[in-house]
Amino acid sequence: MTPTSSLTFDRIAPVSGVADSMVVFVHGYGANGADLLDLARPLGEQLPRTIFIAPDAPERCRNNPMGCQWFPIPRLDGSTEEEMRTGFAHASGQLQAFLDDRLAAEGLTPDRLVLVGFSQGTMMSLHIAPRRPLPIGGVVGFSGRLVVPERLEAETLSRPPVLLVHGDQDAMVPFEEMGLAGNVLVAAGFDTYGHVMKNTGHGIAPDGVAVALSFLRDRLG
Repeated sequence: MTPTSSLTFDRIAPVSGVADSMVVFVHGYGANGADLLDLARPLGEQLPRTIFIAPDAPERCRNNPMGCQWFPIPRLDGSTEEEMRTGFAHASGQLQAFLDDRLAAEGLTPDRLVLVGFSQGTMMSLHIAPRRPLPIGGVVGFSGRLVVPERLEAETLSRPPVLLVHGDQDAMVPFEEMGLAGNVLVAAGFDTYGHVMKNTGHGIAPDGVAVALSFLRDRLG
């Protein structure tokens, strides 16, 4: 039996009223779907036939009960490595099922979907996208890293194009993680692009949004 997702989400309809593509925002640790949904406004003006969807992660954040987490982070919240692994596996399954549910509900094929992640949401996006049997349209990963890189090549089922965007002053997820992830993705056969947000910490600068928009337009039309 195919699992279904219990994730709650927000949805912004396409500007044109007719949808032929979907962007799913995958938020960071301690936030929620609404945290990234503001990006739908500038992006939607240029992608008028795109639906924007933002799910909430399945767990309440240990450090911020008003927000959510995809999985606990031991160095931030005192959780154990086992709790982190268990949470990560559960969230991965939930997010995969959520994408299947939303694609079916909107009548779209996987190639018309792009994931846009931030921080922990990038970790989730870079993990689940290659493990889907049919390739999605792409992944935009802001300020994140690649989890279990040693398993990527062996577990890859599809190779969507990837755009990595990172601030060079990031104190939360070190800037070096962008290069580490990029090298592993390229070695595993992924078309991988990168953009450095100069003088930017753990956030999304206007130039990062512009580069993401260009990537999305190339993939979704």
